[in-house]
Amino acid sequence: MSRVMMLRKDKPKPPQPSLKAIWRTHIDDHPIGLAWSPDGKLLAVAGVSGPITLFNGADGTVQHKLPGHTLLGTMAISWHKDSRLLASVGQDGKVRLWDTETGTQTCEMAGGASWVERVAFSPAGDLLVSAAGRKLRLWNTTGELNYEYPDANSTITDIKWRYDGKQFAISAYNGVVLYSPTKAEPLHRFEWQGSTLTLEWSPDGKYIATGDQDSTVHFWLVDSGQDLQMWGYETKVLELAWSFNSRYLATGGGTQAVIWDCSGKGPENTRPIMLEGHKHLIKHLKFQRRGKLLASGGNDGLLAIWKIKKKKLVLLADAVFKAPIAGLAWSPDDRYIAASDESGTLSIAAAQRL
Repeated sequence: MSRVMMLRKDKPKPPQPSLKAIWRTHIDDHPIGLAWSPDGKLLAVAGVSGPITLFNGADGTVQHKLPGHTLLGTMAISWHKDSRLLASVGQDGKVRLWDTETGTQTCEMAGGASWVERVAFSPAGDLLVSAAGRKLRLWNTTGELNYEYPDANSTITDIKWRYDGKQFAISAYNGVVLYSPTKAEPLHRFEWQGSTLTLEWSPDGKYIATGDQDSTVHFWLVDSGQDLQMWGYETKVLELAWSFNSRYLATGGGTQAVIWDCSGKGPENTRPIMLEGHKHLIKHLKFQRRGKLLASGGNDGLLAIWKIKKKKLVLLADAVFKAPIAGLAWSPDDRYIAASDESGTLSIAAAQRL
């Protein structure tokens, strides 16, 4: 395993124009989930107390308010590729499927533990995987259980599908485990003695990156199993974002975002690009789905839009919220950025001219 230490020498960027909201609204809750429907028509916002609000993406009018998991609270949401079905999980131990056209629940499934923390539809939309503690379950879209996998070694902290839906990965203590949706046993384990908090599969399927409790980032080369560790972060790393072409990985873990160039021979023995501008910890990072812009949001309430130019990050525009940023989401066509803060403010800004 190789280790790379980061350097911090970049100068702060000058002030830039403010992002202008296309529409803005407020929910009386702390937003815990923020996701555009694949067709871009709806924006789902899940509140920590349970309800899920579906907004019209164009003007912010409320289409439906789903009850979600009101007994104890919602934990995560995931859209089906057809934009009609929405999955949610929560602290009531349930996985729920919602028809977003009618605003009604279509299925309710038992997640296997008192809290269900993770849920993810496959890219093809025919399967749904959920995680509750150590319990990992695979469902079809009618709520039937396909597999209940062997218990993980510890609490599952994240789930991500490969771009083609033929595999998915989970993170937990001791590393990453790969699964096939057609087999009941794990395919492969990438073992590491530490607590893995989050993972992101590169869009080309070559890398799996993880953010870790011990203030490090791991790169796993999927085909060979070789791993590379990046260290020197200020705090544990919970923020990871790949660019659409799998060249850049943006990582949090401090007041600066650290962007690794994974082209050529990879990031080993290279100096990362550093993002300067946030006064407090960065909490969210999102690259556009097919564009080159990176959005960052921090505990300082700053939402900033950046572009990588000649191995440097250029700040294009920003906006300041009254509370820490709670979520970021690019619209499917990359024209808009949605941002929520912990007070419940939701704002949508245009980004196509940046």
